Amino acid sequence: MPPAPVSTSVSSTSVSPVLGPEFVGRAGVVLERLNRLYPALIDLSLGRLEALLARLGHPEAHMPPVIHVAGTNGKGSTCACLRAIGEQAGWPVHVMTSPHLVDVTERFRVAGRIVSSDELVAVLEEIERANDGAPITVFEVLTAAGFVLFARYPARLAVIEVGLGGRFDATNVLARPAACAITAISMDHESFLGDSLAAIAGEKAGIMKPGVPVVTGRQAPEAMAVLRAVAAERGARLLVRDEDWSVASVPGGLRYADGEGVLDLPPPALSGAHQVDNAGLAVAALRASGLAVPAAGWGGIARAEWPARMQRLHGALAGLLPADWELWLDGGHNPGAGQALADVLSRWSDRPVHLVVGMKQTKDVAGFLAPMLPHAASVQAVAEEDQHLALPIEAIIAASSGRAIPGPTIRAALERLAAAPDARPGRVVICGSLYLAGVALRQDGWTAR
Repeated sequence: MPPAPVSTSVSSTSVSPVLGPEFVGRAGVVLERLNRLYPALIDLSLGRLEALLARLGHPEAHMPPVIHVAGTNGKGSTCACLRAIGEQAGWPVHVMTSPHLVDVTERFRVAGRIVSSDELVAVLEEIERANDGAPITVFEVLTAAGFVLFARYPARLAVIEVGLGGRFDATNVLARPAACAITAISMDHESFLGDSLAAIAGEKAGIMKPGVPVVTGRQAPEAMAVLRAVAAERGARLLVRDEDWSVASVPGGLRYADGEGVLDLPPPALSGAHQVDNAGLAVAALRASGLAVPAAGWGGIARAEWPARMQRLHGALAGLLPADWELWLDGGHNPGAGQALADVLSRWSDRPVHLVVGMKQTKDVAGFLAPMLPHAASVQAVAEEDQHLALPIEAIIAASSGRAIPGPTIRAALERLAAAPDARPGRVVICGSLYLAGVALRQDGWTAR
Protein backbone atom coordinates (compact mmCIF):
# COMPACT_ATOMS: atom_id res chain seq x y z
CA MET A 1 0.00 0.00 0.00
CA PRO A 2 1.17 3.60 -0.47
CA PRO A 3 2.83 5.23 2.51
CA ALA A 4 0.65 7.29 4.81
CA PRO A 5 0.92 11.07 4.43
CA VAL A 6 3.60 12.62 6.60
CA SER A 7 3.33 16.06 8.10
CA THR A 8 6.76 17.10 6.85
CA SER A 9 6.03 16.36 3.19
CA VAL A 10 5.94 19.59 1.23
CA SER A 11 6.55 20.57 -2.36
CA SER A 12 7.13 23.39 -4.75
CA THR A 13 4.00 25.03 -3.40
CA SER A 14 5.69 25.46 -0.05
CA VAL A 15 9.45 25.39 -0.30
CA SER A 16 11.82 28.15 0.78
CA PRO A 17 10.73 31.64 -0.25
CA VAL A 18 14.27 32.59 -1.22
CA LEU A 19 14.27 33.59 -4.87
CA GLY A 20 17.99 33.57 -5.48
CA PRO A 21 19.82 35.46 -8.22
CA GLU A 22 18.13 33.57 -11.03
CA PHE A 23 15.07 35.88 -10.97
CA VAL A 24 16.18 39.06 -12.72
CA GLY A 25 14.74 41.81 -14.88
CA ARG A 26 11.21 43.22 -14.77
CA ALA A 27 9.64 39.83 -14.14
CA GLY A 28 11.99 39.42 -11.19
CA VAL A 29 10.77 42.70 -9.71
CA VAL A 30 7.16 41.48 -9.74
CA LEU A 31 8.15 38.08 -8.37
CA GLU A 32 10.11 39.72 -5.57
CA ARG A 33 7.02 41.67 -4.56
CA LEU A 34 4.94 38.51 -4.61
CA ASN A 35 7.61 36.66 -2.67
CA ARG A 36 6.83 38.89 0.31
CA LEU A 37 3.40 37.20 0.45
CA TYR A 38 4.96 33.83 1.24
CA PRO A 39 2.56 32.12 3.69
CA ALA A 40 3.59 32.16 7.33
CA LEU A 41 2.05 28.70 7.81
CA ILE A 42 2.41 25.75 5.46
CA ASP A 43 -0.99 24.09 5.09
CA LEU A 44 -0.01 21.27 2.73
CA SER A 45 -2.92 21.89 0.40
CA LEU A 46 -3.60 23.39 -3.00
CA GLY A 47 -6.18 25.79 -1.56
CA ARG A 48 -4.20 29.00 -2.10
CA LEU A 49 -3.70 28.37 -5.79
CA GLU A 50 -7.24 27.08 -6.29
CA ALA A 51 -8.60 30.31 -4.79
CA LEU A 52 -6.34 32.39 -7.04
CA LEU A 53 -7.31 30.44 -10.15
CA ALA A 54 -10.98 30.95 -9.31
CA ARG A 55 -10.40 34.72 -9.24
CA LEU A 56 -8.66 34.41 -12.62
CA GLY A 57 -11.62 32.57 -14.17
CA HIS A 58 -10.18 29.04 -13.89
CA PRO A 59 -7.71 29.13 -16.79
CA GLU A 60 -6.60 25.58 -15.94
CA ALA A 61 -10.00 24.38 -17.16
CA HIS A 62 -9.62 26.06 -20.55
CA MET A 63 -6.35 24.60 -21.80
CA PRO A 64 -5.79 22.02 -24.55
CA PRO A 65 -5.33 18.35 -23.57
CA VAL A 66 -2.61 18.06 -20.91
CA ILE A 67 0.08 15.47 -20.34
CA HIS A 68 1.25 15.83 -16.73
CA VAL A 69 4.82 14.64 -16.05
CA ALA A 70 6.25 13.76 -12.62
CA GLY A 71 9.31 11.80 -11.47
CA THR A 72 12.82 12.41 -10.15
CA ASN A 73 15.10 12.07 -13.17
CA GLY A 74 14.10 12.56 -16.79
CA LYS A 75 11.03 14.79 -16.38
CA GLY A 76 12.43 17.58 -18.51
CA SER A 77 13.77 15.22 -21.16
CA THR A 78 10.40 13.46 -21.40
CA CYS A 79 8.69 16.85 -21.75
CA ALA A 80 11.17 17.77 -24.50
CA CYS A 81 10.34 14.56 -26.38
CA LEU A 82 6.60 15.19 -25.99
CA ARG A 83 7.01 18.68 -27.37
CA ALA A 84 9.20 17.48 -30.24
CA ILE A 85 6.72 14.78 -31.26
CA GLY A 86 3.83 17.24 -31.18
CA GLU A 87 5.68 19.87 -33.17
CA GLN A 88 6.88 17.28 -35.69
CA ALA A 89 3.21 16.40 -36.12
CA GLY A 90 2.53 20.05 -36.96
CA TRP A 91 0.81 20.89 -33.68
CA PRO A 92 1.14 24.09 -31.66
CA VAL A 93 2.37 22.83 -28.27
CA HIS A 94 2.40 24.59 -24.89
CA VAL A 95 5.14 23.53 -22.43
CA MET A 96 5.69 24.54 -18.79
CA THR A 97 8.86 23.31 -17.10
CA SER A 98 11.01 24.23 -14.09
CA PRO A 99 13.45 25.42 -13.02
CA HIS A 100 14.75 27.74 -15.67
CA LEU A 101 18.47 27.95 -16.37
CA VAL A 102 19.15 31.53 -17.43
CA ASP A 103 15.86 33.45 -17.61
CA VAL A 104 12.43 32.85 -16.10
CA THR A 105 10.78 33.11 -19.53
CA GLU A 106 12.28 29.68 -20.38
CA ARG A 107 9.60 28.08 -18.18
CA PHE A 108 6.81 28.94 -20.62
CA ARG A 109 6.74 27.86 -24.24
CA VAL A 110 3.47 29.15 -25.69
CA ALA A 111 2.35 27.43 -28.90
CA GLY A 112 5.96 26.86 -29.89
CA ARG A 113 7.56 30.13 -28.77
CA ILE A 114 9.16 31.19 -25.50
CA VAL A 115 6.99 33.83 -23.87
CA SER A 116 8.31 37.38 -24.20
CA SER A 117 9.41 39.26 -21.10
CA ASP A 118 6.78 41.95 -21.70
CA GLU A 119 3.95 39.42 -21.94
CA LEU A 120 5.09 37.51 -18.87
CA VAL A 121 5.36 40.72 -16.83
CA ALA A 122 1.83 41.71 -17.90
CA VAL A 123 0.45 38.33 -16.83
CA LEU A 124 2.33 38.40 -13.51
CA GLU A 125 0.95 41.86 -12.77
CA GLU A 126 -2.55 40.66 -13.63
CA ILE A 127 -2.10 37.76 -11.20
CA GLU A 128 -0.76 40.11 -8.55
CA ARG A 129 -3.92 42.23 -8.82
CA ALA A 130 -6.19 39.19 -8.70
CA ASN A 131 -4.34 37.78 -5.68
CA ASP A 132 -4.89 41.07 -3.84
CA GLY A 133 -2.27 40.53 -1.16
CA ALA A 134 -3.32 37.02 -0.11
CA PRO A 135 -0.63 34.56 1.02
CA ILE A 136 0.90 32.86 -2.02
CA THR A 137 4.18 31.28 -3.12
CA VAL A 138 6.23 32.22 -6.15
CA PHE A 139 5.87 28.75 -7.66
CA GLU A 140 2.10 28.99 -7.30
CA VAL A 141 2.17 32.36 -9.07
CA LEU A 142 4.35 30.99 -11.88
CA THR A 143 2.05 27.99 -12.26
CA ALA A 144 -0.95 30.30 -12.50
CA ALA A 145 0.92 32.37 -15.09
CA GLY A 146 1.47 29.30 -17.24
CA PHE A 147 -2.20 28.35 -17.05
CA VAL A 148 -3.30 31.89 -17.96
CA LEU A 149 -0.96 31.96 -20.95
CA PHE A 150 -1.94 28.49 -22.14
CA ALA A 151 -5.66 29.24 -21.87
CA ARG A 152 -5.30 32.32 -24.08
CA TYR A 153 -3.56 30.75 -27.05
CA PRO A 154 -4.86 27.80 -29.05
CA ALA A 155 -2.75 24.62 -29.09
CA ARG A 156 -3.26 20.91 -29.60
CA LEU A 157 -1.27 19.80 -26.55
CA ALA A 158 -0.05 21.20 -23.22
CA VAL A 159 2.91 19.53 -21.52
CA ILE A 160 3.09 20.34 -17.80
CA GLU A 161 6.08 19.31 -15.68
CA VAL A 162 5.65 18.84 -11.93
CA GLY A 163 7.92 21.16 -9.97
CA LEU A 164 8.60 18.96 -6.95
CA GLY A 165 6.91 15.80 -5.74
CA GLY A 166 3.40 15.64 -7.14
CA ARG A 167 0.74 15.27 -4.47
CA PHE A 168 0.94 18.86 -3.22
CA ASP A 169 2.70 20.37 -6.21
CA ALA A 170 0.98 23.46 -7.57
CA THR A 171 0.54 21.80 -10.97
CA ASN A 172 -1.64 19.13 -9.34
CA VAL A 173 -4.69 21.40 -9.45
CA LEU A 174 -5.17 19.90 -12.94
CA ALA A 175 -8.38 17.93 -12.53
CA ARG A 176 -8.24 15.60 -15.50
CA PRO A 177 -5.18 15.47 -17.74
CA ALA A 178 -5.32 13.40 -20.91
CA ALA A 179 -2.50 11.25 -19.51
CA CYS A 180 0.22 11.27 -16.85
CA ALA A 181 3.81 10.08 -17.02
CA ILE A 182 6.07 9.20 -14.09
CA THR A 183 9.77 9.05 -14.91
CA ALA A 184 12.54 7.30 -12.96
CA ILE A 185 12.18 7.77 -9.20
CA SER A 186 15.33 8.26 -7.15
CA MET A 187 16.34 9.65 -3.78
CA ASP A 188 16.16 13.45 -3.91
CA HIS A 189 14.58 16.27 -1.90
CA GLU A 190 14.32 13.89 1.06
CA SER A 191 13.55 16.69 3.52
CA PHE A 192 10.43 17.50 1.51
CA LEU A 193 9.34 14.16 0.05
CA GLY A 194 10.44 11.53 2.55
CA ASP A 195 13.51 9.45 3.31
CA SER A 196 12.68 6.30 1.34
CA LEU A 197 11.89 5.42 -2.25
CA ALA A 198 8.43 4.31 -1.13
CA ALA A 199 7.68 7.67 0.47
CA ILE A 200 8.98 9.58 -2.54
CA ALA A 201 7.02 7.36 -4.92
CA GLY A 202 3.89 8.08 -2.88
CA GLU A 203 4.39 11.80 -3.46
CA LYS A 204 5.01 11.33 -7.19
CA ALA A 205 1.96 9.06 -7.47
CA GLY A 206 -0.15 11.90 -6.11
CA ILE A 207 -0.72 13.13 -9.68
CA MET A 208 -2.77 10.02 -10.51
CA LYS A 209 -6.45 10.73 -11.17
CA PRO A 210 -9.43 8.35 -11.55
CA GLY A 211 -9.79 7.19 -15.12
CA VAL A 212 -6.61 8.93 -16.34
CA PRO A 213 -3.95 6.60 -17.83
CA VAL A 214 -0.49 6.74 -16.26
CA VAL A 215 2.66 5.50 -17.97
CA THR A 216 5.90 4.71 -16.21
CA GLY A 217 9.27 3.29 -17.15
CA ARG A 218 11.56 1.01 -15.20
CA GLN A 219 11.44 1.63 -11.47
CA ALA A 220 13.03 0.14 -8.38
CA PRO A 221 10.72 -2.56 -6.93
CA GLU A 222 10.01 -0.45 -3.83
CA ALA A 223 8.84 2.48 -5.96
CA MET A 224 6.91 0.34 -8.42
CA ALA A 225 4.94 -1.34 -5.63
CA VAL A 226 3.72 2.06 -4.47
CA LEU A 227 2.80 3.18 -7.99
CA ARG A 228 0.77 0.01 -8.51
CA ALA A 229 -1.01 0.42 -5.19
CA VAL A 230 -1.93 4.06 -5.72
CA ALA A 231 -3.08 3.40 -9.30
CA ALA A 232 -5.37 0.61 -8.09
CA GLU A 233 -6.71 2.78 -5.28
CA ARG A 234 -7.38 5.74 -7.59
CA GLY A 235 -8.77 3.73 -10.48
CA ALA A 236 -6.01 4.91 -12.81
CA ARG A 237 -4.76 2.54 -15.53
CA LEU A 238 -1.00 2.07 -15.00
CA LEU A 239 0.99 1.20 -18.13
CA VAL A 240 4.41 -0.21 -17.23
CA ARG A 241 7.45 -0.62 -19.44
CA ASP A 242 8.12 -4.23 -20.45
CA GLU A 243 4.57 -5.20 -19.41
CA ASP A 244 2.23 -2.87 -21.30
CA TRP A 245 4.73 -1.21 -23.62
CA SER A 246 8.36 -1.66 -24.59
CA VAL A 247 11.15 0.29 -26.19
CA ALA A 248 14.58 -0.94 -27.21
CA SER A 249 17.58 0.21 -29.18
CA VAL A 250 17.88 -1.51 -32.53
CA PRO A 251 20.20 -0.85 -35.49
CA GLY A 252 19.30 2.57 -36.84
CA GLY A 253 17.13 3.71 -33.96
CA LEU A 254 14.49 2.46 -31.53
CA ARG A 255 11.65 -0.01 -31.69
CA TYR A 256 8.57 0.80 -29.63
CA ALA A 257 5.68 -1.63 -29.13
CA ASP A 258 2.39 -1.68 -27.25
CA GLY A 259 -1.12 -3.03 -27.73
CA GLU A 260 -1.64 -0.69 -30.68
CA GLY A 261 1.30 -2.09 -32.63
CA VAL A 262 4.96 -1.44 -33.38
CA LEU A 263 6.70 1.85 -34.19
CA ASP A 264 10.18 2.02 -35.70
CA LEU A 265 11.71 5.27 -34.51
CA PRO A 266 14.93 7.19 -35.21
CA PRO A 267 17.59 7.46 -32.50
CA PRO A 268 16.76 10.01 -29.79
CA ALA A 269 18.49 13.35 -30.18
CA LEU A 270 19.21 13.46 -26.43
CA SER A 271 22.38 11.61 -25.43
CA GLY A 272 22.62 8.70 -23.02
CA ALA A 273 21.09 5.25 -22.69
CA HIS A 274 18.63 6.63 -20.11
CA GLN A 275 17.08 8.75 -22.85
CA VAL A 276 15.68 5.60 -24.45
CA ASP A 277 13.37 5.27 -21.44
CA ASN A 278 12.38 8.95 -21.61
CA ALA A 279 11.65 8.81 -25.34
CA GLY A 280 9.60 5.65 -24.82
CA LEU A 281 7.67 7.30 -22.00
CA ALA A 282 6.77 10.22 -24.25
CA VAL A 283 5.49 7.89 -26.96
CA ALA A 284 3.59 5.75 -24.44
CA ALA A 285 1.98 8.82 -22.84
CA LEU A 286 0.77 10.15 -26.17
CA ARG A 287 -0.52 6.72 -27.24
CA ALA A 288 -2.38 6.38 -23.92
CA SER A 289 -3.81 9.91 -24.12
CA GLY A 290 -6.04 9.11 -27.05
CA LEU A 291 -4.66 12.02 -29.06
CA ALA A 292 -4.38 11.13 -32.74
CA VAL A 293 -0.69 11.62 -33.52
CA PRO A 294 0.10 11.53 -37.27
CA ALA A 295 2.64 8.85 -38.19
CA ALA A 296 5.19 11.51 -39.13
CA GLY A 297 5.08 12.94 -35.62
CA TRP A 298 6.82 10.06 -33.87
CA GLY A 299 10.09 10.94 -35.57
CA GLY A 300 10.19 14.07 -33.44
CA ILE A 301 12.30 12.28 -30.83
CA ALA A 302 15.23 12.80 -33.21
CA ARG A 303 14.71 16.59 -32.91
CA ALA A 304 14.19 16.95 -29.17
CA GLU A 305 16.27 19.64 -27.46
CA TRP A 306 16.75 19.99 -23.71
CA PRO A 307 19.60 22.16 -22.39
CA ALA A 308 21.96 20.96 -19.67
CA ARG A 309 21.14 17.30 -20.23
CA MET A 310 24.32 15.88 -21.73
CA GLN A 311 24.55 19.01 -23.84
CA ARG A 312 27.73 19.67 -25.76
CA LEU A 313 28.93 23.26 -25.46
CA HIS A 314 30.57 25.11 -28.34
CA GLY A 315 30.77 28.70 -27.09
CA ALA A 316 33.09 30.82 -24.97
CA LEU A 317 33.77 28.16 -22.32
CA ALA A 318 34.52 25.50 -24.91
CA GLY A 319 36.96 27.96 -26.46
CA LEU A 320 39.12 27.75 -23.33
CA LEU A 321 40.00 24.15 -24.21
CA PRO A 322 42.16 22.93 -27.11
CA ALA A 323 40.24 22.47 -30.34
CA ASP A 324 40.39 18.67 -30.17
CA TRP A 325 38.74 18.52 -26.72
CA GLU A 326 35.00 18.26 -25.99
CA LEU A 327 33.05 20.15 -23.33
CA TRP A 328 29.76 18.71 -22.03
CA LEU A 329 27.19 19.95 -19.53
CA ASP A 330 24.69 18.02 -17.42
CA GLY A 331 22.45 19.34 -14.64
CA GLY A 332 21.85 15.98 -12.92
CA HIS A 333 22.29 16.27 -9.15
CA ASN A 334 21.19 13.12 -7.31
CA PRO A 335 22.40 9.51 -7.05
CA GLY A 336 20.13 8.34 -9.86
CA ALA A 337 21.49 11.03 -12.15
CA GLY A 338 25.03 10.15 -11.11
CA GLN A 339 24.46 6.55 -12.17
CA ALA A 340 22.99 7.66 -15.51
CA LEU A 341 26.03 9.87 -16.09
CA ALA A 342 28.36 7.04 -15.10
CA ASP A 343 26.72 4.83 -17.74
CA VAL A 344 27.55 7.47 -20.35
CA LEU A 345 31.13 7.89 -19.10
CA SER A 346 31.72 4.13 -19.18
CA ARG A 347 31.21 4.25 -22.97
CA TRP A 348 33.78 7.03 -23.38
CA SER A 349 36.87 4.87 -23.16
CA ASP A 350 38.57 6.42 -26.18
CA ARG A 351 39.82 9.46 -24.26
CA PRO A 352 40.13 10.62 -20.64
CA VAL A 353 37.14 12.18 -18.90
CA HIS A 354 37.55 15.14 -16.55
CA LEU A 355 34.77 16.16 -14.15
CA VAL A 356 34.07 19.73 -13.05
CA VAL A 357 31.57 19.39 -10.20
CA GLY A 358 29.51 21.99 -8.36
CA MET A 359 26.44 21.12 -6.29
CA LYS A 360 23.64 22.69 -4.33
CA GLN A 361 23.49 22.59 -0.55
CA THR A 362 21.58 19.62 0.93
CA LYS A 363 22.36 17.30 -2.00
CA ASP A 364 23.86 13.82 -1.57
CA VAL A 365 27.29 14.63 -2.99
CA ALA A 366 28.88 11.27 -2.22
CA GLY A 367 25.94 9.39 -3.70
CA PHE A 368 26.10 11.49 -6.87
CA LEU A 369 29.87 11.17 -7.31
CA ALA A 370 30.43 7.53 -6.33
CA PRO A 371 29.38 5.86 -9.61
CA MET A 372 31.29 8.39 -11.72
CA LEU A 373 34.63 8.44 -9.93
CA PRO A 374 35.94 5.16 -11.43
CA HIS A 375 35.54 6.67 -14.91
CA ALA A 376 37.16 10.05 -14.20
CA ALA A 377 40.78 10.95 -14.91
CA SER A 378 40.43 14.05 -12.74
CA VAL A 379 37.83 15.81 -10.60
CA GLN A 380 37.70 19.53 -9.82
CA ALA A 381 35.24 21.03 -7.33
CA VAL A 382 33.77 24.44 -8.12
CA ALA A 383 31.40 27.01 -6.62
CA GLU A 384 30.52 30.02 -8.74
CA GLU A 385 29.86 33.39 -7.15
CA ASP A 386 26.37 33.63 -8.68
CA GLN A 387 25.49 29.94 -8.24
CA HIS A 388 22.39 29.88 -6.04
CA LEU A 389 22.89 27.97 -2.75
CA ALA A 390 26.23 26.58 -3.89
CA LEU A 391 27.75 23.84 -1.73
CA PRO A 392 31.20 24.80 -0.39
CA ILE A 393 34.07 23.36 -2.40
CA GLU A 394 35.47 21.70 0.71
CA ALA A 395 32.31 19.60 1.09
CA ILE A 396 32.61 18.31 -2.48
CA ILE A 397 36.27 17.43 -1.95
CA ALA A 398 35.43 15.62 1.30
CA ALA A 399 32.79 13.54 -0.49
CA SER A 400 35.06 12.58 -3.39
CA SER A 401 37.20 9.96 -1.65
CA GLY A 402 40.15 12.30 -1.92
CA ARG A 403 39.90 12.59 -5.70
CA ALA A 404 38.78 16.19 -6.14
CA ILE A 405 40.88 19.33 -6.03
CA PRO A 406 39.61 22.92 -5.92
CA GLY A 407 38.69 24.40 -9.30
CA PRO A 408 37.68 26.73 -7.78
CA THR A 409 35.62 28.13 -10.69
CA ILE A 410 34.56 26.67 -14.03
CA ARG A 411 36.86 28.97 -15.96
CA ALA A 412 39.86 28.25 -13.74
CA ALA A 413 39.21 24.49 -13.93
CA LEU A 414 39.10 24.53 -17.72
CA GLU A 415 42.20 26.69 -17.95
CA ARG A 416 44.07 24.25 -15.68
CA LEU A 417 43.16 21.34 -17.93
CA ALA A 418 44.16 23.24 -21.06
CA ALA A 419 47.52 24.21 -19.57
CA ALA A 420 48.55 20.72 -18.43
CA PRO A 421 51.79 19.96 -20.32
CA ASP A 422 51.12 16.23 -20.69
CA ALA A 423 47.39 16.44 -21.46
CA ARG A 424 45.98 14.46 -24.35
CA PRO A 425 42.61 15.24 -25.96
CA GLY A 426 39.87 14.67 -23.43
CA ARG A 427 36.23 15.20 -22.59
CA VAL A 428 35.23 17.56 -19.80
CA VAL A 429 31.84 17.22 -18.10
CA ILE A 430 30.51 20.11 -16.00
CA CYS A 431 27.89 18.58 -13.70
CA GLY A 432 26.16 18.44 -10.34
CA SER A 433 23.57 21.20 -10.35
CA LEU A 434 21.02 22.90 -12.57
CA TYR A 435 22.03 26.16 -10.91
CA LEU A 436 25.67 25.56 -11.90
CA ALA A 437 24.42 24.62 -15.37
CA GLY A 438 22.70 27.98 -15.63
CA VAL A 439 25.94 29.76 -14.76
CA ALA A 440 27.85 27.67 -17.30
CA LEU A 441 25.33 28.39 -20.04
CA ARG A 442 25.52 32.13 -19.38
CA GLN A 443 29.31 32.02 -19.48
CA ASP A 444 29.24 29.98 -22.68
CA GLY A 445 26.90 32.51 -24.34
CA TRP A 446 23.81 30.30 -24.58
CA THR A 447 20.30 31.72 -25.00
CA ALA A 448 17.05 29.81 -25.13
CA ARG A 449 15.39 29.40 -28.55
